[in-house]
Amino acid sequence: MQAVVLATHNNGKAREFARLLEPAGIQIKTLADCGIAEVPEETGTTFLENARIKAQAAMKATGLPSLADDSGLCVDALDGAPGVWSAVYGGLTDPAEQIALLLRQMEGKAGRRAAFVCQLVLLYPDGREVLAEGRCEGEILPTPRGDGGFGYDPIFLLPEKGLSMAELPPEEKNTVSHRGIALRKLLEGLT
Repeated sequence: MQAVVLATHNNGKAREFARLLEPAGIQIKTLADCGIAEVPEETGTTFLENARIKAQAAMKATGLPSLADDSGLCVDALDGAPGVWSAVYGGLTDPAEQIALLLRQMEGKAGRRAAFVCQLVLLYPDGREVLAEGRCEGEILPTPRGDGGFGYDPIFLLPEKGLSMAELPPEEKNTVSHRGIALRKLLEGLT
């Protein structure tokens, strides 16, 4: 099994990646598994730039192939916000507070279309780089629903399913989520 460092301290994200990559023979090691407490500042203005910053730092610190993602929620009525600032939206880091802020900002807005976007960067010590992007289209719900997932999942409606992302079982979420789509594309790029 190939060991890859996942450049995150987000345990929910690490579980999702492990569920999708381990059947393909890729063992996920987290930054914590490698004794790394620090993550670089995400100074990029795009998902790709931020993912690359994190992957480069993890590879430099461990000498192992490193996988990083940058992902977020892009809401049409908010001109793409929170976007690359999804994890620190409005200067907040608590998901419930971020959701409350986003819902307040959506008040009076007609359009509720949104997309979860995930950009992956897999870097190898020999300089190889594999990129993949995934998008999951949906709508913003007026109130949170469900207790699964993490982040903005409770307010992200999948219209074709009639469920929020947080109402889906993990296996089903992985088939439709932006991360699941990006990871499948990444695995295709490795073959």
